[in-house]
Amino acid sequence: MTDTRAVIYRSPGRTEIIGNHTDHQNGCVIAAAINREICAEVIPIDAPHVTLTQDDHRLIDFDLTDTRMRKEERASSPSLVRGVANYLKERGYHLHGFNAHVTSHVPAGAGISSSAAYEILIGKIMTDLSDEGLADPVTLALAGLYAEKEYYGKPSGLMDQMAVANGGLTFIDFGKGDGEHPLTESLPFDPEEFGYQLCLTNTGGSHSDLTDAYAAIPQEMGQVAAYFGKRYLREVEPDEFFAALTPLRNKVTDRALLRAAHFFGENDRVLQLCTAMKKKDIKEYLQIVRASGRSSYELLQNIHPAGAISDQSIGLALMLSEKVLAGSGASRVHGGGFAGTIQAYVPKDLCDEYKRCMEQVFGEGSCHFVSIVS
Repeated sequence: MTDTRAVIYRSPGRTEIIGNHTDHQNGCVIAAAINREICAEVIPIDAPHVTLTQDDHRLIDFDLTDTRMRKEERASSPSLVRGVANYLKERGYHLHGFNAHVTSHVPAGAGISSSAAYEILIGKIMTDLSDEGLADPVTLALAGLYAEKEYYGKPSGLMDQMAVANGGLTFIDFGKGDGEHPLTESLPFDPEEFGYQLCLTNTGGSHSDLTDAYAAIPQEMGQVAAYFGKRYLREVEPDEFFAALTPLRNKVTDRALLRAAHFFGENDRVLQLCTAMKKKDIKEYLQIVRASGRSSYELLQNIHPAGAISDQSIGLALMLSEKVLAGSGASRVHGGGFAGTIQAYVPKDLCDEYKRCMEQVFGEGSCHFVSIVS
């Protein structure tokens, strides 16, 4: 039974609508918070101490007076909690202790950003209980990113944390804004209004052993940008890139060139999708989503790790989706890729058939119809 003194905090998972691997190059993305969430029952205490228990009985217990990074906590939940606390303390937040029990309905390793949901949840609790009060979404997102990169040790852009912290459906331009604060815009659009259900299918596998595969994408894109004396591909003109393909091949791999070409096309597609949303044009919307999926498959190459033969579950799921949808709706790799989840827009009269076919291959409970939430 919930303690009557407890305050309930919630943080949603997210789905990437479009902008696959553009955020780390100062590009544009559209992402949405979804109705899969992490909840916490929180009881404030007088001591500067944090204690968290979770449904899997893991215990996190530490003193807020010592938020230094600990090597033995790398790649663990305690590192995220301590990292968020340290970021906020360094920016002047006076944090207070609490006890909390955490329950997650965001599947870990499924590509809907359980880590960002967890980070934003912790940030909401800590700042809401602080002397300064609940932080704005960008501060919460930056605290989560700091914890994930510096304490947990995972390369990451800011898209996941921004989508979770902002809620709803959000356009984010990482190349514009004020310093660390990217330009954001809420978009009033919901595919359900047009008869399409957003679906995420977990094809299996974990992201935990794919750090090198993820890290290679920004590294290779960065190599192309560096050829032009730039830090990010967003600073490079697409025409300049395509005109320099011959000398570039002597400096970087062909895969790096294909991934850079994906970035330029994908960044344009994000802007095109914004326009389609504002026009309420679902036909154009779905065409752009399909083009994004093809580019991720053919150019970005984040459908399966290089050299994988026996396990190409993402590609298998996309093939099956295309067969079931038969030209209606759309499907694409979801999130970072290489393992985990695909995203599909399924006509409502096909939902039962789609779920049956996907779960026949990927297991009962693998197919999730989700809704966008604020």
